Amino acid sequence: MCFLQSLFPFGRVVATPGALAAVGISRLMLCLGRHTRGDWGVVCEEDAETNNAGVRTGGRLMSAYPIDETKPCEGFGDNTFWIITEWDRNVTTFLLPNEY
Repeated sequence: MCFLQSLFPFGRVVATPGALAAVGISRLMLCLGRHTRGDWGVVCEEDAETNNAGVRTGGRLMSAYPIDETKPCEGFGDNTFWIITEWDRNVTTFLLPNEY
């Protein structure tokens, strides 16, 4: 996957065991591409605004996506995984909300 249009450096990419077990690697990579282009998934408007500011100022970034796109997802709960890029851009982590 090409990340040439990334809005920010995302550092080393890691995943928790739960995220790896619940989400296929191709879906993880697809959503990583969305995350790095500023498509924050199903986060609330306030979190999206915080992310947009974080891209400019170096803040922490968090996206939320459904594990199964055919089922409802509100950004938390059983059908959700998160992608978090730390403020220093050294690491981006895939995880489930209950692993936070």
